[in-house]
Amino acid sequence: MFKSIFAKYVSAFMLIILSSFLVIIFIISSIISNYSTDAKSEIMANSAKSAATYVEGLFDHSDKDSVADVVDESRQSVADMLGAIAQNSDDITLLISDNEGAIVMSVGAERTKDGARIPKAFMAEVNSGNALTGDEKLVGVFESSKYVYAMPIYNNDNAVCGTVFACAESVMLTELLEVIIKTIVVSILWVLLAALIAVYFITEKITGPLKEISRAAKQFANGKFDVRVPVRGNDEVSELALAVNNMAQSLDRYDDMRNTFMSNVSHDLRSPMTSISGFIDGILDGVIPPEKHEYYLRIVSTEIKRLSRLVATLLDLSRIQAGERKFTMAPFDICEMSREIIISFEQKFNDKKLEVEFDCPDESLSVVADRDAIYQIAYNLCDNAIKFAGEGALIRVSIKKLKNKKALVTVYNEGQGISEADLPYVFERFYKSDKSRGINKTGVGLGLFISKTIIEAHGETIWVESEFEKNCSFSFTLPLE
Repeated sequence: MFKSIFAKYVSAFMLIILSSFLVIIFIISSIISNYSTDAKSEIMANSAKSAATYVEGLFDHSDKDSVADVVDESRQSVADMLGAIAQNSDDITLLISDNEGAIVMSVGAERTKDGARIPKAFMAEVNSGNALTGDEKLVGVFESSKYVYAMPIYNNDNAVCGTVFACAESVMLTELLEVIIKTIVVSILWVLLAALIAVYFITEKITGPLKEISRAAKQFANGKFDVRVPVRGNDEVSELALAVNNMAQSLDRYDDMRNTFMSNVSHDLRSPMTSISGFIDGILDGVIPPEKHEYYLRIVSTEIKRLSRLVATLLDLSRIQAGERKFTMAPFDICEMSREIIISFEQKFNDKKLEVEFDCPDESLSVVADRDAIYQIAYNLCDNAIKFAGEGALIRVSIKKLKNKKALVTVYNEGQGISEADLPYVFERFYKSDKSRGINKTGVGLGLFISKTIIEAHGETIWVESEFEKNCSFSFTLPLE
């Protein structure tokens, strides 16, 4: 029943609105009830007191001791006076009774039954000389329960000779309360209708983009990463849509890189294997003369080493992704290691007539890291620098000591550089900016990803700066000993 967001919102809004109005009705009813009770009680008390005072005044001009006799002597004037007093309220009835409960006179909104008497138990309380008020059912006097205010009447001997009863149907302003409740109910209906319309548009604004995101996610599951979700507004839902689009873009790019990687790996595996197979078959079949065996066997050896490097790279990536590669942190001289790497590339420097600079103000600089892992990074950066450097270009390896107890290692080269569009992605797995393989014929797009993973495992950072077709520099930091 409450599976949809719309149903949940409607139920919550309706419950809140109804609860709020019920509280309002309860508060208003309580206020009106208290106010009307106090006001009506005051009117009834004043009416009973006025009537009792008037009747007591009649004793001053009469020699009678009974309230019935005094009232009979001036029945018309008493009736007129009680009628005038009863007009203070539309539903008040004034009764005058003797001490036995016999009703001497009744004037007001409701007439009493013939021969009606006030119950003895109630009269006993009144004859004690105290004014009483409360909700009583005067059995045999009225059909329904009345709210009664009783005031004793005293004769000239200051003795209770009778009682004035002010009776009302209800002390509450029921008509006013009914009007208010009806008004509130109508207001509730209008507010509920407005809330229903508002909730519909609000939920539609929320669920519409969510449905589009859901449809897009299903497309992603089917491998269609070119689908995009429309982004509207600047709220949380639009941020979610934007995040989904960014994710789709990353998945699309990752899928392209994976396809490129598979193509590159297939090429890098097939090419040397084809060469190896052709040369071995040529030797076995006698097509290649014995004096050429050594030459072609060296080519075969080079291709096997190339395959070995590719397999080692793939295994290294698998270990990193599985979290199985452990790093041994120990101090070593980063300057000395950099010199070793530069010397190992001497032949390649000479082949491309490159100008090499080694900038290290300190003779030695000790850092704490995994030496083999850092050697792999520095070697890979220098190898890339040589591949993408122009003929006779400058290559510089610099090592500096930073103020924050870090060592900064930078590998700089002049030449191809990296375009601005490729810069954000150079450290992603399988990414190759040289998509035509015109310069980098052997790489598969994993070297920089592995380098970044290793540096981040050390808690350090690696980054790239480049001017396209001018220069490029890769830098990373290491902690000093």
